[in-house]
Amino acid sequence: MQKVCQNLADNIYYLYIMNRIFFIFCFLFLCMAGCKEKKEQAQIQAETFLLSDSRDGQEYKAVKIGQQIWMAGNLNYKTDDSWCYGNEESNCEKYGRLYTWNAAKDACPDGWHLPSRDEWNELVKIAGDNTAAKKLKSKTLWNGADNYEFSALPGGAYYNDGSFNFIGDYSSWWSATEHNNNNAYNRYMNSISEVMLENNNEKNHAYYVRCVQD
Repeated sequence: MQKVCQNLADNIYYLYIMNRIFFIFCFLFLCMAGCKEKKEQAQIQAETFLLSDSRDGQEYKAVKIGQQIWMAGNLNYKTDDSWCYGNEESNCEKYGRLYTWNAAKDACPDGWHLPSRDEWNELVKIAGDNTAAKKLKSKTLWNGADNYEFSALPGGAYYNDGSFNFIGDYSSWWSATEHNNNNAYNRYMNSISEVMLENNNEKNHAYYVRCVQD
C-alpha cells in the first residue's frame, strides 16, 4: 500500500511539473507572437515616400507615422544662419544642417513646414511616450530600434558661443512654437535615455530641422 501511494504521489508530482512546463511554453509562445505582431504593426505604419526639394534638387525619404508625414532625415538646405557640424561639409551630408530658430522657421520646402510643439507631442505619443526616443533613433551610430523609420542620428548641436558639441551622444530639433521672445521649444534625445525630451532654448542656438507635410 505504501508503494502504491508513493507511486501515486510521484505521478501527481510528474503531472504537476509537466503542466508547469506546458504553461511556461505557452506563455513564451504567446509573448513571442505578440512581439512579432507589434513589430509588424510598426512596419505597416512606416509607409515611406520620396520628397524632392525643387530649390536645390536634394531628395529626402519621408515616412507616414500615424496621420503625419515626416521627413525621415534632417533638412540639408543651405540658408543664412545655418551650419554643418564643425564646419565640415561631410557632416551636412550625414546629419543635415544646424539652423537657428529664425532660419529654421522658413527653411522647409513648399508643402512642408517646421513642426509645432503639438505636432512633436503627437509624434512622441504615437511612438510610445517613455520609449519614443528608442523607437525613433537610428539603429546606426547609437542604441536605436528605428521602429518607424524616423532614423534620428546623434548629430550634436551648435551654440551661440560658436561651439559645436555632443556629436555621437545627442541631437536636438526645433519646433515652430515660441516659449517667449528669446526662446523656442525643441525636442532632443541623448544616448543614455529612451525618452524624447522637451526643452526651450535660446533661438540663436542651432539645432536640426525635420519638416512635416502641410
